[in-house]
This record gives sequence, structure tokens and C-alpha cells, in this order.
Amino acid sequence: MAKNPANKKTFLGPAVLVTAAFIGPGTVVSASLAGANFGYALIWALVFSVCATMILQEMAARLGIVTGKGLGENLRNLVQQPLLRWPLLLLVILAIVIGNSAYQGGNITGASMGAETLWGKSAWLQSWSQLSSLNPWALILGLLAASVLWFGKYNVIERFLIVLVLLMSLAFISTMLLTKPDILGLLQGAFIPSIPTGATLTVAALIGTSVVPYSLFLHAASAAQKWPAEQVEIPEALNAARRDIVVAIPLGGLISIAIVSAAAAAFFGQAKQLENVSQLAVALEPLFGKAATWGLSLGLLASGLSSAITAPLAAAYAMAGILGKPLDLKQPVFRVTWLFIIVSGVIFASLGIKPVSVIWFAQVANGILLPLICFCLLLAMNHNILGRYKNNKWQNILGSIVLLLSVILSFRSLGLAFNLF
Repeated sequence: MAKNPANKKTFLGPAVLVTAAFIGPGTVVSASLAGANFGYALIWALVFSVCATMILQEMAARLGIVTGKGLGENLRNLVQQPLLRWPLLLLVILAIVIGNSAYQGGNITGASMGAETLWGKSAWLQSWSQLSSLNPWALILGLLAASVLWFGKYNVIERFLIVLVLLMSLAFISTMLLTKPDILGLLQGAFIPSIPTGATLTVAALIGTSVVPYSLFLHAASAAQKWPAEQVEIPEALNAARRDIVVAIPLGGLISIAIVSAAAAAFFGQAKQLENVSQLAVALEPLFGKAATWGLSLGLLASGLSSAITAPLAAAYAMAGILGKPLDLKQPVFRVTWLFIIVSGVIFASLGIKPVSVIWFAQVANGILLPLICFCLLLAMNHNILGRYKNNKWQNILGSIVLLLSVILSFRSLGLAFNLF
């Protein structure tokens, strides 16, 4: 079969899925609180997290393209010692699958809040409320996410998420422009690092919402599907993947900066306390008009829905790879995994259940998993299976710096989970 030049493919690709994954309600909340409490001072943490994410995601994409396998499959093949292999694989399953089930509730809840702010309590919603205690928006959004994954092929899902990412980019960046940010203050916050009193955990939260282990599974598997080794020239595919990363990941960082800026304009120095994102949307209206409120609400809807699709997708890629199953969207294990996560998320969101203990477990498991997966990824990137596409010296140095960062974030997550600080 003649190989297709990878650069003739669509310009945006799997990296957009990563952006769709990490710009979710959690990022919106962290960025909003950072702006409300510390103004522009912590934007440098977002710039740093974008750089760290690009380093790891480039490795994950390269691994997927060269081996034709996802990170789950490569971990399964890399760790052959049974005493290490099965505990590692079990931890990945628990952290990615069970953890994403808990966070899925937050994704759908965030999207529901955006939808409700945009369209309010219409007559049919009020009628529904009289018949059931379930959140109708949670059910609608859960069904939409399930439909995209059930009926969609990889390239269809990718295009749908590209639309959502572009939509939330337009929404959040327009909101930032409406709030007329202090450009000098924003640039100082981006390039002059400082940690105001009480901001340490917020810095860790801003970085931790971007550098997440499940995005590595998502990117490696989706890159392997986007650029199958038997159909493309690997050097051209790698160039296309890197262009994709250079566009999509910084775009995610720009979205986060826009949210920080909007929150800073509405709350910083105003003697008001920000408690949730819907409060930020309401607060923008008297200051900057309804357009700002609509922009933020539309962005929250798009970010919640995009994460509600990518979180189950990433978990399914991880589960299928670890169990040695094909990365096929119609494969039974794949479908059962993402369906379980969506149903769990809808239940958490629509019934108002606060999955505290599940989220606590997810926080602990992810705190352990992030440095472990970073370490395993670095090992894989130096394996002979990659041949001339192994990490070079500078890639290993940068990867080691991110590994150190992941250890620090791990201590933060575990500290919060066990109330150590």
C-alpha cells in the first residue's frame, strides 16, 4: 500500500483532544479562583504548565505514531516483571477509569451550569422538575456525549471536538476582550514569576489541571489512529503531530489565561468572594453587559461537554490497551468502559451526589500515578523499539524536569487528600 504524506491531513488533530480534555470545569474553576484572588500574578504558572504539557504530549504522540500502539499497550509490553506489572496496571485502571468516573460528574455539572445560564428555566424544564428530581441538562448532555462516542468514528469525534475547542476559545477570549484586561499587568504576570502569600496551592492547581496522566493515554492512542505507521511516512507524521501540538496546547493555555483575566476584572480587589463559576458569569453582567455573561456561560458549556467526551474516551483507550484489546471504538471493552463513566457522571451530576470519597480516592491514585506514568513514559521513550526516534539528550533533560514537577504535584495531591496542608 502506498503511504500517504501526513502533512496532507487536517492541520489540527489529536492535540486538540488533549486541549478539550484539560480545559474542563476543573480548569475553569482553578483559573477563575486564581484571577479572583491573585489577579494576573499567577499567569506564569499557566505558561509553565503549557510548556510542560507540550513536552510530555510530544513524547506520547511520538510513541503512538512509531509503535502504532497506545500508552496502555506500551506499558503492558514495557513492564514484564509480574510483581511490578500487575500492580502498575491495576493502579492505572483504578486511577484512570474510577477517577474519571468521579470527575465526569464535574464535567457534566459544569456543562449543565453553562446551559442553564444560557437558556434559563424554560417551561419544559419546569415541567420536568415537577416530574423528576433528575437534572434534565445532565441527562441531555450525557446522552449527547454517549451518542458522539457510540456512533462516531475517530475522525468524526476529532472534528466534533475541534468545533467545541474553537467554540470555547471564541467564547472565553471574547469575554476577556470585553473585560478590557490590563495588558501590562497580564504580561508581567506571564513572564515575571511570583507567588503571593497563600497562592502556593493555587499554583499547584493551575499546573495540575494541565499536566494530567489520562491525557497521555488519550494522545498516544489517538495519534496511533490518526497516523497509522503502515499508511504514512513516520517523519512526516511526527512533523504533523508536532505542528498540531504547537497550535492546540498553547491555545488551551490562552483559554485559561482568558478565564483568569475575566475573573481578575470582576473580582480582584473588589472585596467580593468568588465561590463558583456561575457566580462569575452573573457578576460580569453589570460590569461588562450580557455579552460577557453569555460568553463565559457558552465557554463553560463547551468546556464541560468536551471534557465529558474526552474523559470517557481516554479511560477506554487506557483500559483497552492495558487488557491487550484493539483500540477500536466499537470493541465491547472499549464501549463498556466509556459507557460506565458517562452513566456514573450523569448520576453524580443529575442527582446532586457529591462523590467525595470517590474523588478523594481519585486524587490519591492520580497523585501516585502522575510521576509513575511520567517515569514509565521516559523509559519507553528510551527503549530500542523506537529506534532512531528515541529521546535525545535534551528531550530527556526536559522530560526529567517535568518528572520532578510531577513529583511535586503528587505531594500536593496527596497532601490535600490526607489533609496534611
